[in-house]
Amino acid sequence: MTIHNMKITTFDIAGFEQWKEAAVLSLKGKPFDSLITKTIEGIDLQPLYTQESLVKRAQTIRVAKKEAGWIVAQQPYAESAEKFVAELKSSIERGNEAIVYDGTKQFRWEESSLTEVARLMTRYPIFITNTQKNDSFLKIFSLVPETERSTVSGAIAVMDWTIPEGYTFVRATSADMWDAHHKGADAVTELALVLAFAANLASKEDNFSDLADDFFVRFAVDTHFFMEISKFRAFRILWQAFTSAYGVTATPYVPIIATTSLRSYSKLDPYVNVLRAGNETFAAVLGGADVITVHPHNIITGPTNSSIRMARNIQLVIKEETHTDKVIDPAGGSYFIETLTSELVDKAWALFLEIESLGGYDVFSTSGRLESLLDQRKSDVSKGKQSLIGTNVYAELTDTNFRDWDGIQFDGRLAKPFEKLAELQKDRATSIALLTFGELKDFKPRADFVNGFLATGGMRAEWSPAFDNAQQALKWLADENPDYAIVCATSSLTETVMEQLLAERAQHLILDVAGKYDTALSNKWLNAGLNGFIFAGQDKVEKLIAINDKLKGAVTHEQA
Repeated sequence: MTIHNMKITTFDIAGFEQWKEAAVLSLKGKPFDSLITKTIEGIDLQPLYTQESLVKRAQTIRVAKKEAGWIVAQQPYAESAEKFVAELKSSIERGNEAIVYDGTKQFRWEESSLTEVARLMTRYPIFITNTQKNDSFLKIFSLVPETERSTVSGAIAVMDWTIPEGYTFVRATSADMWDAHHKGADAVTELALVLAFAANLASKEDNFSDLADDFFVRFAVDTHFFMEISKFRAFRILWQAFTSAYGVTATPYVPIIATTSLRSYSKLDPYVNVLRAGNETFAAVLGGADVITVHPHNIITGPTNSSIRMARNIQLVIKEETHTDKVIDPAGGSYFIETLTSELVDKAWALFLEIESLGGYDVFSTSGRLESLLDQRKSDVSKGKQSLIGTNVYAELTDTNFRDWDGIQFDGRLAKPFEKLAELQKDRATSIALLTFGELKDFKPRADFVNGFLATGGMRAEWSPAFDNAQQALKWLADENPDYAIVCATSSLTETVMEQLLAERAQHLILDVAGKYDTALSNKWLNAGLNGFIFAGQDKVEKLIAINDKLKGAVTHEQA
């Protein structure tokens, strides 16, 4: 092809239907709908978004934050007031841009330490969460001279406490979604609850503008990357609609404080939490958060200087490498993000109206809806519909710290059932064998699956030699004497060996089979003494608990 021909060559414009035809061909018989992902919010994520997708929504999101950038708010995790001040100063020297205090773990504060924090308050914004009105840390607000209080900015959440006069730029009224998030709330529910909470506050105020000027929101940001980006963007639209109902023409700006969620954090393979934190932080950045706090990867068991530094550096690296701190709405214009934002707006507003019709925020909070969402999340993790890398899939059998740190309190971590199962194996000497039959290519897929399945419960299994028949396996079992064994072979080969294995195995041996079989054959094996089956889509927690109970009974019987 000559240069001239290359210059005048054109390509037909391919539309969605042409793409869909090509996609269906590549699926090799699977339906097109298999490319659609259903979320807990009730939103269907499409495999492709186009300009037409956005046009159908009849709105483009253009409400964004006031200015580019965000505040790096690194929390000190100290054991005393003196160490808190020292860690705060150190972190500020290394990139932290704010004072963050979490009152979960209270200290004995001397006036000298409070005075040092008060001096810093005039130079760095302050953010306070989980703090009671009797916390002595709050005395810092009395230590700042009245003439300097107008230089202090930030946001504090303290129930039934009034900040001293003069702090014009410190917001003290909030809708904090941390608890609701960890109790199971999805993005739609969190957004609707923020509006419901604000409506509840507004009903008690004479002047809505006074409330709006003092208001801020705090969201936990989860690992569902695009959903979380859209959640932050959707809030801006919803807040604009909400304030217009109160006759406000110029929408009051509300700061969004983002804190990395701990719902997906795990004690198992904790360095995966670094990846989770990075994912969550970047989503908050792209979504337009004003203040971001990143929890260390080992905060559940107790943070260290190294993990705190890593958490702080996540934000610093994002700023340095992506330059997203120079863009007001970096996610704007994406067909996917714009469409998803619009869908969240519609669904959250509808749920907000439903909550109001039911009686408001307090009634909804006690309705059991959040608990149902959390139960669904736990079920999805247990059945493998939602992956927690290093916990319910690709689990590593390494030494694990199972302690609980008392510096943070919350419920709803999805990894807990797997952690408890793994901890049971810590001091248990159980012999588990994978009985393999046939050639490697035949049994390896099921053996790998079972190996990974057991690893999520902290169980280590040893592979047997590859057997040709049941007699070879029975001889090996007699020599090795394992407590628990799983038959891993093709379905046809499994059917040829099971009858003899069940009839001649040692009575104490707990025997399972990898794979699913028809009801009649399954019942026949179960009646002959088979313990059960291990297969994809099974409730892992339920099965692993059952295995543990069997093994515990076997050990108790041997000891007796």
